Amino acid sequence: MKPLEQALKDYLLIRRRLGFRLREAEGLLKNFVAFLQAEGAPYITRELTLRWAIQPATAQPSTWAWHLGMVRRFALWHSGIDPRTEIPPLGLLPHRYRRKPPHIYSDEEIVKLLRRTQQLHSPQGLRASTYTTLFGLLVATGMRVNEALGLDRPDVDLKLGNLYIRRAKFGKSRYVPVHPSTVEALKKYAETRDRLFPTPLIPAFFISEQGGRITEWSARYTFAKLSQRIGLRARAKGHGHGPRLQDMRHLFAARTLIHWYRSGRDIERELPKLSTYLGHVHVNDTYWYLQAVPELLQLATDRLIQGEVQP
Repeated sequence: MKPLEQALKDYLLIRRRLGFRLREAEGLLKNFVAFLQAEGAPYITRELTLRWAIQPATAQPSTWAWHLGMVRRFALWHSGIDPRTEIPPLGLLPHRYRRKPPHIYSDEEIVKLLRRTQQLHSPQGLRASTYTTLFGLLVATGMRVNEALGLDRPDVDLKLGNLYIRRAKFGKSRYVPVHPSTVEALKKYAETRDRLFPTPLIPAFFISEQGGRITEWSARYTFAKLSQRIGLRARAKGHGHGPRLQDMRHLFAARTLIHWYRSGRDIERELPKLSTYLGHVHVNDTYWYLQAVPELLQLATDRLIQGEVQP
C-alpha cells in the first residue's frame, strides 16, 4: 500500500473511533488520493487540492467548499506525519452555507406518495411493504433516514412502543416513543418480513428483498423516482431536484410546533422536548424552523403581538 493510501486508512480509522461515520467522506477522500497518485504527487499540495475540489465544474460552490474542507481536515492531520504537506488555507473557496428551505408536504402529497409506494415492483412482496412502512415511519416520527435504516430488531420495542436510536448524529443515542398506530404499522411489516425471511441473515429491522440492510442511497433514489412519478419532482436523470426525503423530518417538526402554538402552549418550555425527540445537538437547530416555515413565523409573530397588547 502506498504512503498516502495508508495514511488515509489510518485517518479514517482514528476518526471513526471518535464516533464519526464518514460514509461519504471515505469515498471522496479515496478519490482525492487516487487523483494525487494519477498526477504523480507524493504529497498533498494546495494547487492539486484546489483542482480536485472544484470538480465537477457543474457542481454548486457549496459542494466545492465542502470537498475542500474534507481535504483540509485530512491535510491538517497528515502534516504531522509528512511535513511537506501543504494545508489549504481557510477561505480558499469561500462559501457561506445556507440551509435549503424545507418543503412542508401536504396531507394529499403524503397520501399520493404512500399509495404509489405500495405499487412498487416487488417480486417477493416485501419491497413495497418495506418502503411504505419506512416512509410512513419518517412522517410519523421525524427520524433521520439513516436512523430508521440503522434500526435493528432489538431496537424496536413493539410492546412499549419505543425505538432505540443507537449512536446517531454526533454519537448521541436516544429513545423515540411512537404512536399506537405507528406500532401497529411496524407490527404488520414485521409479520410480513418474518414470513418471507423466517431465518434472517442480519439483525436489521428494515430489509431488502434479498435479505440485506437497505442503504441510504437506495432509499433516497427510490423516493426520488416515486416523487417524479406523482409530480412532486420534475422528471430527470438520477434524483432530479425538488422535495427531499429529509423534508419529512421538517414536516414532523413544523406540524408539532404549529399544533403547540395553536393550542396555546409555552413554546419556550416545550421546544427543548422537541429538540431532544429529534436528536438535535443544540436547541438552536430546532429554533431554525420558526424562521424557515412561514406559518410558524406568522404564529410566533402573532403570539408576540398578543403578549405586548395584553394589559
